[in-house]
Amino acid sequence: QVQLVESGGGLVQAGGSLRLSCAASGRTVSNYLVGWFRQTPGKEREFVSAITWNRGFVYYADSVKGRFTISRDNAKNTVYLQMNSLKPEDTAVYYCAAPRGPLGTDNLYSADEYPYWGQGTQVTVSL
Repeated sequence: QVQLVESGGGLVQAGGSLRLSCAASGRTVSNYLVGWFRQTPGKEREFVSAITWNRGFVYYADSVKGRFTISRDNAKNTVYLQMNSLKPEDTAVYYCAAPRGPLGTDNLYSADEYPYWGQGTQVTVSL
């Protein structure tokens, strides 16, 4: 079992920054990767970014490239999502998630591949 706890959400003005944290614990947590997703009411969870624990390979949705940066601290089993130049359309509940096993680059973007989820943290970007 894997446990994930997000923190760092809040209210920020457009153009501002926030850093989200995802603390991971549990069996084999460091073997694979952690993904960030976001969700707004009535919509499916949307892939934001992911990072592999071992080699630090990173992946981003086109909508956040150049503005968001994902990183990890293996010693702390924590993944961070630095969000800069925030826009009102970034408003959502942000979740971190972990897969049960290795994921290929074709399917790491799908929320269906992640059985382990945190409780979510609200990010609100105002005009």
